[in-house]
Amino acid sequence: MDQAKLEQDIIKAIESNKFGSLGTVENGKPKVRYMAIFNDGLNIHLATNRKTHKVEELQKNPNMSLLLGYELGGTKELVEIEGTCDITKNDQLRQQVWNDDLKPWFDGPDDPNYVILDVTPSRIEYTAQGSEPMVWEA
Repeated sequence: MDQAKLEQDIIKAIESNKFGSLGTVENGKPKVRYMAIFNDGLNIHLATNRKTHKVEELQKNPNMSLLLGYELGGTKELVEIEGTCDITKNDQLRQQVWNDDLKPWFDGPDDPNYVILDVTPSRIEYTAQGSEPMVWEA
């Protein structure tokens, strides 16, 4: 499969999985939690509160992993994303990611505790149902 087709398949899989497992490093050990996923192509973003442990962990060590996909019976693709994560209060990005689903946690896109985790993928492993894993690298 050519890289452009692989990239399009990865983007389609990301867009069909609005939640995933974010892995960070806490005291030298992996820490994983579920997160809502927002994307524009391979530009991947996660919304969170700046006072959370994940923000502290990423400030100390920006390496992260994000796992998306798989439904009971193996009906969806698996996407494993490795990369780094920047914590940003970029107003344009906060407006872009904001939606009403975030209202239980934030007063709005201008809430000072609302930050975006901006993911920079370095390696993505994509596995379609019944096929061997394929790798995209930055």
